[in-house]
Amino acid sequence: MRWGVPIAAAAVIGGALGAGPVIAAVSGEPALPERTAQQLLADAAAASRGKDGPPPMSGTVQQTASLGLPALPQTGGESPLTLLSGSHEIKVWYGSRDRLRVAMPTQMNETDLIVNGGQTWYWDSAANTATRVKLEAGQDGRTAPRPHDMTASTPAATTPQAMAEQLLAKVGEYSVVSVANTDKVAGRPVYQLVVAPKDEASLVKEVRLSLDGETYVPLQVQVFAKGSPEPAFQLGFTQVTFSPPADENFTFTPPAGAKVKETTFGAGDRTAEREKAEEARKAASDRLDVVGKGWTSVAVVKLSADDLKALQTGVRPGQDAQDAQDGEGAQDGQDGQGLQDRKGPDAAEVGAIADGLLKAAKPVSGTWGSGRLITTKLVTALVTDDGRLLVGAVTPEEITKAAGIK
Repeated sequence: MRWGVPIAAAAVIGGALGAGPVIAAVSGEPALPERTAQQLLADAAAASRGKDGPPPMSGTVQQTASLGLPALPQTGGESPLTLLSGSHEIKVWYGSRDRLRVAMPTQMNETDLIVNGGQTWYWDSAANTATRVKLEAGQDGRTAPRPHDMTASTPAATTPQAMAEQLLAKVGEYSVVSVANTDKVAGRPVYQLVVAPKDEASLVKEVRLSLDGETYVPLQVQVFAKGSPEPAFQLGFTQVTFSPPADENFTFTPPAGAKVKETTFGAGDRTAEREKAEEARKAASDRLDVVGKGWTSVAVVKLSADDLKALQTGVRPGQDAQDAQDGEGAQDGQDGQGLQDRKGPDAAEVGAIADGLLKAAKPVSGTWGSGRLITTKLVTALVTDDGRLLVGAVTPEEITKAAGIK
């Protein structure tokens, strides 16, 4: 899931236009002109096709997760694992494709990504570090990415638009698409597109995508689990304004006393790095298999002894606890290293959460073997004793059925 500008991919949405069956039923308050699902998908695609992308806007996005996980230890800090529960806010300012600011505040700190034309800064208040990002063409002839291209590769769908892009990819032969009653999000009238799995084995009841009634920009995504009236996962604007943000929002000067660093994207010959990355992708692909299709597909990962130890302790063999705690690999410079000095997930934190999940797991067995089953509202996971991890948004029966396919 990504940081980035609010763009719903035109290609993905365009591919959804032929999906069916499609039900049109626009009604309710506030009143909006009637639109079919195909029309709304086309409107959402058109909203992102302009020269500068979607219209200028700013607002506050809130992410809420209520997955029904077993009680987990309370962890501080900024680990992505904190997103598994509770609510979290992101602030967004979008002027154009090359004028963007995304802020992720926490209780004590804040991280900011600021893109302003050819100048890009990453600010981490916890590390008191400001990293200036330079974009240059490499010696191999490849053009350096533009600032808005870089944001597309940063982690996580932290805006409804980015998440909508992924969810719309589900539309097709495995889904039923409908238009529900109109509603309001962040005080603005919205259309509600509903995508529901056809297969009863999926734990997902439906996904609701709310499109602004005037601009057709996605304002909210909600994922509902079967048997639950409240969304298990929600990502949406709580406040939004469709007007150009003030220039000062895209201006950044490192505070006095801050450590200032520089890193360069696109510099030098990165052939060796690309080859290494390709080898890593191939190795991961060799260990990953997918059973089933659509909403009921199950990912099957072959676990090594090191994987199992890391799952249980949060530390991989060869990595000491201090390295894991300090988040090694997040450095600066021109040798392919990252944007920040901030700490990654604490090893003890990861281990405690993994241990809590495994202790809550239910021992299961069958003709496929034996293992431990973890169930939530939306996801079922099975760790088998023969070294496999199976994960899917499916019922326990479906996950154990997949475990029998070797």
